[in-house]
Amino acid sequence: MNLLELRGVRKSIGQEEILKGIDLLVKRGEFVAVVGASGSGKSSMLYIMGLLDKPTYGEVFFEGDRVDFSKEKKLSELRNRRIGFVFQFHYLLPEFTLLENVMLPAVKLGVRREQAKERAYELLKSLGLAGKEHRRIYQISGGEMQRVAIARALINNPSLLLADEPTGNLDSRNTYVVMEIFKEINRGGTTILMVTHEPHLALQAHRVVEVRDGLILSDHPTQRA
Repeated sequence: MNLLELRGVRKSIGQEEILKGIDLLVKRGEFVAVVGASGSGKSSMLYIMGLLDKPTYGEVFFEGDRVDFSKEKKLSELRNRRIGFVFQFHYLLPEFTLLENVMLPAVKLGVRREQAKERAYELLKSLGLAGKEHRRIYQISGGEMQRVAIARALINNPSLLLADEPTGNLDSRNTYVVMEIFKEINRGGTTILMVTHEPHLALQAHRVVEVRDGLILSDHPTQRA
């Protein structure tokens, strides 16, 4: 079943055309890596796929339905319920504990606090952070921060996990840990779309989509497919 589709997507900022006609289909359960040089348009494409930005032209379909970018309230609810985000910079709130950071998206959706807390505990435990739930951000390492960000992205059981350079600030050991977490999440059924500039990380996905000058240059399976 198709989870996400871009049809003829173009994106312009001022006089500059960032995306020049993107057609891309992502099936449910896939792990897709998007690669390309800086300025190629890969992050712009990711933001449109995450419904964080709208195309200038073209259509986006999510779970079979055409996305109406003019309805911001419905769009926001769709993002919160169905899509999780992990960025290079984790954007965790320093005034909150790790547990509270992970709980926040669920509480915003109206989930009971006790239910959100239980789910957040489970996620932090599964990501190797048991016993650190009540620490603050400044009390943990960079690799642990990224794991907290992953837990936060998963709190609402999203259909799609979008990751934009998720290992960009991590050393090799923590990069390995994060990639193993992603593969385990994907084996559990969550679709993952990851932007990376590291070819060896891209090859750990099922497919590699290369973007150059606002166009898809290639789209091919890896040996993991």
